[in-house]
Amino acid sequence: MEFWQYILLIGGGFIAGCINTLAGYGSIICLSILMDVVGLPANVANGSNRLNVLSTGVIGSYIFYKNGKLNFSKGKTYIGITFIGAIIGIYAATVISNEAFRGVFRYMVVILFILLLVKPKRWLKEKSEDYRLPLWISLPVFLSIGFYGGFIQMGVGLFILAALVLGSKYNLIDANALKIFITTFYTILATMIFWWKGLIEWESGLLLAAGSTVGGWITSTYASTYPNAHLWAYRLLVAMITFIILYQFKVLSWFLDF
Repeated sequence: MEFWQYILLIGGGFIAGCINTLAGYGSIICLSILMDVVGLPANVANGSNRLNVLSTGVIGSYIFYKNGKLNFSKGKTYIGITFIGAIIGIYAATVISNEAFRGVFRYMVVILFILLLVKPKRWLKEKSEDYRLPLWISLPVFLSIGFYGGFIQMGVGLFILAALVLGSKYNLIDANALKIFITTFYTILATMIFWWKGLIEWESGLLLAAGSTVGGWITSTYASTYPNAHLWAYRLLVAMITFIILYQFKVLSWFLDF
């Protein structure tokens, strides 16, 4: 690789780490760099991307936990169910194409965008409520989310946030803390499996991970200590989903050469 590619990998990882900590979909940056700049095949890019997800998750989970934003007692059921789904998704990612799921993703994001804008106070509450989803709801919801996260990873944080905020009545910062831990938990296994299958390019993956670690550390520190962090997290979430919709439906290509 050339020097500018190193800089792009570290810088892209930093931005992705910031975005993933407070919203989601930062993997689109990393996957684009890995495939379009470095030239990795899609399945190797998918595996290499797990390194930056893992590094961001470890540092983010630690800081959120240290600052009292990570509640395991309420979230342990969601963690376990998502992990089971992720195991199935990880296996699927090593043997079949994910293009069909990418097509479904764009329409799911539109639904999520509508949910963001309708009754935004649900997303802006300052404290989490003491409420747990019934098992008959949480089981299919988090099993599906886990499968998607293990299979593709890209954008899974958005769906975890929606399930936690709208379903289990978390506030946005506490939901982000649990979201990061959930993705980190199954990404440990995902990384091991992709490594075993020979689907990780370590040089590119570690450069992304270095940038992501710094981005995740700065953003999680800010999010867990700043009084109005939930408001900024909501704004970033709206901005990211707006960008995703414009990108997925190729609206941006009318103005830029994407």
